[in-house]
Amino acid sequence: MVRNINDLDSTQQEPSIIESLPILTRYWFGATAGITILANLEVLFTAENLYYSWPLIREKYEIYRLLAPFLYAGGFSFNLLITLLCLYQHSKAYESRSVYNTGAGGGTADYAFMLMFGMAMTFISKLLLPIPPFFCRNLVYFVLYVYSKRHPNEQANVWGVPVGAAMLPFAVLGLQVLMGNYWLDIAHGMAVGHLYYFLVDVYPRVYQKDILHTPDFLINYFGTGEYVPPTPATTRTATGETRPLGAQQGGGSSGFTAYGNRATNSNTSSGHNWGGGGRSLGSN
Repeated sequence: MVRNINDLDSTQQEPSIIESLPILTRYWFGATAGITILANLEVLFTAENLYYSWPLIREKYEIYRLLAPFLYAGGFSFNLLITLLCLYQHSKAYESRSVYNTGAGGGTADYAFMLMFGMAMTFISKLLLPIPPFFCRNLVYFVLYVYSKRHPNEQANVWGVPVGAAMLPFAVLGLQVLMGNYWLDIAHGMAVGHLYYFLVDVYPRVYQKDILHTPDFLINYFGTGEYVPPTPATTRTATGETRPLGAQQGGGSSGFTAYGNRATNSNTSSGHNWGGGGRSLGSN
């Protein structure tokens, strides 16, 4: 059978819901959903293998406990669904749009640094506060709070009730209190989020000085702006075989976009990019 010439055009499969997520949100959401489900079904491990314990890290070298507590969202419950939904919606919305610029043009590297900041502050405050040894909800509501500060004029909703983004974290916290659910981890995440907001937005505007800077290794890895994984184009031959159109230039290195425009490749990035796409003092 002879194929029509139009059948030889390049084809791309529609990405799945997970594949359409920004890179950090994709891996965080996927890992959290998978680990939480496996732990609750007691497949391979249980929740007891995931909680944060400095003695176990120090004495038994269970280093994975530095990351695992941020990937377990709790037992099967309505609260688990709310946590996963908040992670999916607000991490996606924040990462895929204009994040606070701390040196990488307001893109993926800056978001990665923000998550690292939230995790570090959680470990430190664990020494002072009686927060549970599972930190997923803390980090989720940390992101929600920062998102609400970055986009305060947007409209959101809580169970169908319209709420301004600036008030969204407080509405969620109030709802948890009214329902009699545990809320300290949410309040803690909001407090850490406010500290981050103060250091990257309020302090620089008041004192004309930046405190937080995205490390060079994150900028070198993710580049400046939004990280876009390489997707080599393919074409379908007359025999139905799918082949790449050509080799990726530069050894297959990834490209990066900053607010939809082509930006410098990560292989040429060094130091902080305080230029185009960055935050100007006196603006959100």
